[in-house]
This record gives sequence, C-alpha cells and structure tokens, in this order.
Amino acid sequence: MKNILALVCASALSGTALAAPETYSIEPTHSLPRFEYNHLGYSIQLSRFDKISGTITLDRAAKTGAVDVTIDAKSVNTGYALFNEHIQGDELFATAKYPTITFKSSKVSFDGDKVASVDGDLTVKGVTRPVTLTVNSFHCMPHPMLKKDACGATATTKVKRSEFNMSKAVPYVSDEVTLTLPVEAIKQ
Repeated sequence: MKNILALVCASALSGTALAAPETYSIEPTHSLPRFEYNHLGYSIQLSRFDKISGTITLDRAAKTGAVDVTIDAKSVNTGYALFNEHIQGDELFATAKYPTITFKSSKVSFDGDKVASVDGDLTVKGVTRPVTLTVNSFHCMPHPMLKKDACGATATTKVKRSEFNMSKAVPYVSDEVTLTLPVEAIKQ
C-alpha cells in the first residue's frame, strides 16, 4: 500500500512539474500592431507600428497566463513620412512626452486549449483604460526554423481615441479605432 501511495504522489508531482508556466518573448519581425479608422467617411485607413517588445506567459494546463507588451509609438508607420510626423504630434500620440504604448494583462481566458481573450490595461498618451483583446487565432508548435517552441496569435479590440486624449478631427475622422495585434513569440 505504501508503494502505491508513493507512486500516486510521485505521479501527481511530476504532472505538476510538467504544467509549469512557459514564457515566450515577442518576436518583433513577425509582430506588427496596427490600427484602423474611418477617414472622413471615404475609406478605412490602416497604419501600423514597426517596433514591439514584450512577453507572453502561458500555463496551458492551469488555463492561466500573462501578457506584457510595449509598443514604440515613435515607430508609427502610416506609409507617408509627413503624416508619421503629424500623428506623433501633441494632439495625437504626443510621442515626445509619451514614447510608448503598453498593454498589461489582468486575466487570460481560455476556450478549451486555446486562448480566447485577454483582459488588461492599455496605456496610450499617459491614459490607462481597461480593454479586452478578443483572440481570433491562436496556435503553438515547434518553430520549424528556430527549433524552439513558439506561439502565435491575432487579437483585436476597439477603443475610442477621445478616451485617450486624442480627439483631434472627431467626428470627421472616426473616434472608434480598431486595434489589431498579430504576434509571434518564441519560448525563452
């Protein structure tokens, strides 16, 4: 009986060790956050940020995790150099005073084995607001070139730029902005 009890305890402990949280570093060349908005009712404009860093921690067995992302606001890329400068001005991103945009999770929710949503705080221009990122795709597997485990996801949310002190040209340029965060991350 003692041997069976010892075997059960050893099995339980070894399962716990296998379920440890795993931390992934965001891979910046395949992670390009973007935002889109309606421009004067004519079209949906799409811009991106070229520099991102951060970590994603997942414990898939326990269905928990954490996300910590930093975006270099000065890396905004509208496709037009003059507009890149304009959008970094005080009435919009104010990158001289607020050079980064951050997202820090408070809860990671799973649907089965996949991350379904991430609640957290988005900070833009020194203003922090709660948002929920809806995860539209999520996939983990060994990276075929790097020979390390990797995870990728695409998440979206909608925010009002007026809530972040960026209301220039509202309502002509839409207040509502769709943020999309496609990320790939490599296990540390």
